[in-house]
Amino acid sequence: MSLSLLVLAACGSGSNTESPSPGASAGESPSAEESSGTLQIAVVPKAVGFDYWTHVKAGAECAASKLDGVNVEWNGVSAETDITQQVDMLNGYINQHVDGLIYAATDSKALVSVTKNAQDAKIPVFNIDSGTDPQNVPIFATDNIAGAKHVAKLMNQYLDGKGTVALIEFQPGSMTNDQRKKGFTTGLKDYPGLELVADQADGSDANKALTVANNILTAHPDLDGIFGSNEPSVIGASQAVKQRGLSGKITLVGWDAAPDEVKSLGTGEISALIVQNPFRMGFDSVVAMVQHIRNGVEVKSEDTGIYAVTTDNMNEEKYQAILDPSCSNPPLPDDDPWLQYVQ
Repeated sequence: MSLSLLVLAACGSGSNTESPSPGASAGESPSAEESSGTLQIAVVPKAVGFDYWTHVKAGAECAASKLDGVNVEWNGVSAETDITQQVDMLNGYINQHVDGLIYAATDSKALVSVTKNAQDAKIPVFNIDSGTDPQNVPIFATDNIAGAKHVAKLMNQYLDGKGTVALIEFQPGSMTNDQRKKGFTTGLKDYPGLELVADQADGSDANKALTVANNILTAHPDLDGIFGSNEPSVIGASQAVKQRGLSGKITLVGWDAAPDEVKSLGTGEISALIVQNPFRMGFDSVVAMVQHIRNGVEVKSEDTGIYAVTTDNMNEEKYQAILDPSCSNPPLPDDDPWLQYVQ
């Protein structure tokens, strides 16, 4: 059921790596008697309604379908800015004493208490996509810093080493947002001909991203490039580029691969996309959780890989599996360590 994929060299093969917090533990595993029935695994994204998170859900549910006696309960808040509501939701699952808790943190600081509460209740807990600071449990996620550094490299290539660029952030305080900003700004230092002239956040809202992008383009009419650092950011920026007749005239490098993003890649509003593997995050984290609970398997953090998708390669089979993942065509590399545990 696996598929070989070309992962950006900066991120490695995507196999298990050492946890970012040495000795980090997922929490205590239930006894064999406690875990003999159907396992209830709560999987909570940053927010529901985004194409990205539907791929995480598909991966989690695919894993559950290949394991005996596993039920995935998928639930989330309506916006990635609903930090307090997410904390309440997760604590609710802890009070229900689910068998395992997997979640993406809306805020790296505010969610530390949730992880501690789960551990105190002896509920194994993992993070997916976005973790906490400190990161005390395994996390299944993209190497966001390396991916964003690659954005700077792409910008340099597209702009022939010289130009002004802007960054549209989504949710400052979110680990993924802050890592992508760090990676991009650090990466730009390798290309002195590129100048970052604007940096604004959109609250992970496509409509706000459209406004932000238009404001940036008004303030900097000769802008050469934009980095939209998540799905709503890219969609809003691409709409602004199209509305202003700048398709093909301004370099827009985006993150993620929602249908509207892929469409804009094909029509030229977007120059390239850095694509994650949310399906793998959901799949591997659920398989790992079940093996940890039932068999005491040690779980370490995992780099789930990134992919540079352009107009030239977007129709290749290996990239189509990433852009449109499914349980029948899962974007899982041959060396995925968790494949050995599924039927």
